[in-house]
Amino acid sequence: MRFRIRNHVYFTPLFYYALGVIVFSLAMGQFGEMFFQFGLIALGLFILLIVIEALLLFVKHKSNFEAQRITEERFSNGDENLVKLTFTNNFPFPVTINVIDELPLQFQKRDFNIRTYLKVGETKNMSYHLRPTERGEYWFGALNVFIKSPLRLVERRIQFNLKQYVKVYPAFKEMRQFEMMAISNRLTEVGIKKIRRIGHQMEFDQIREYTKGDDYRTINWKATARRSSLMVNQYQDEKSQQVISIIDLGRTMKMPFEGMTLLDYAINASLVLSKIAMLKQDKAGLITFNNKVRTVVPPQRNSKQMQVIMEALYNQTTRFEEQSIQALYTSIRRNVHQRSLLVIYTNYESLSAAKRQLPMLQKLANDHMVVIVFFENTELKQLTDAKASDMEGIYVKTIAEKFAYDKKRIVLELERYGIHSVLTAPENLTVETINKYLELKARGYI
Repeated sequence: MRFRIRNHVYFTPLFYYALGVIVFSLAMGQFGEMFFQFGLIALGLFILLIVIEALLLFVKHKSNFEAQRITEERFSNGDENLVKLTFTNNFPFPVTINVIDELPLQFQKRDFNIRTYLKVGETKNMSYHLRPTERGEYWFGALNVFIKSPLRLVERRIQFNLKQYVKVYPAFKEMRQFEMMAISNRLTEVGIKKIRRIGHQMEFDQIREYTKGDDYRTINWKATARRSSLMVNQYQDEKSQQVISIIDLGRTMKMPFEGMTLLDYAINASLVLSKIAMLKQDKAGLITFNNKVRTVVPPQRNSKQMQVIMEALYNQTTRFEEQSIQALYTSIRRNVHQRSLLVIYTNYESLSAAKRQLPMLQKLANDHMVVIVFFENTELKQLTDAKASDMEGIYVKTIAEKFAYDKKRIVLELERYGIHSVLTAPENLTVETINKYLELKARGYI
């Protein structure tokens, strides 16, 4: 879009400075004719320059100046997203421009300003990055360009009607990063552990010739005798296992961390986990719930499944309601008939809150492999690490240590009931969750 909708004229600081000098000269005319004559000449020259510059800037001919904003079709939540600006100077003289882009309200950025210089006929490309911290629709407003000629007395504003909206989706850029590293077998570079496989998976793949480094226990002696060369059995991970990300939309997931809520971190992690699971030939699914089940995406492994999951996660919000594990259990009993890995993203702030859910979680663990993913309170960690210098500091430190200890007790309590858990800081959530999935898969638990 390149439509100009409004023009305005402004006077620059140089204009007011020159005007002040002229007024001072005229005022000093009462003390000497020379000052008055200088003031009159300067005033005439000043008016002439203003008229010339106004004619230069506001002369009407086709497309004096062009501007364009190019954004990606969708933004990735929590990631840096590129916005490109293109300017073309069609004036018959070089110009200096100040650019103010009307950014979406969600960014609350009031000091956006880009300054640059364009020669005659020059086209210049510029860019900046935006990091959204909420999912949803983001509306861009007009693009305001303030243009100065070489005289720099008058400034013209051209407002380009480039209003548009961009949808902000869960962190698909992070998902692509993990996808590329998984394909190239470089996941260890982002903190994914290389877990030693225990025993063999149950699924046989093929018989092939022995190569150096193969486990001698996989030698197939019958095939070796037939071929007169060492042959080994090759196994592969069991395929088509169901991995279901279950996201708690309750009030405890509204807690903020570095501009994003815990819910956003959980959504981003579940998106990456779903992609990794599908790369491992498993089926990925999704359930969201609070006081009732809100969204159910059945586990599938096809080319459209990731888009279905992304669209389902796009507008998920917390509603400040208590979560109902009973409703979740009922929905899983009704909709999930195959033993699956259930990764439940939630948050516990006290041991008593976790204990209230344990009976239902234990029932789920009887039929499925359950992993509870919840968050460390990093603010508490700062308090426990700080030194107490007075009585109030001792009280605060003691209470913080109690809450931190409760988190560790929750992990132990879940283990007693045969429930796996991941206790992690929000920024490490994705890596820790994938590590847990790969560990369970390597050990043949799913």
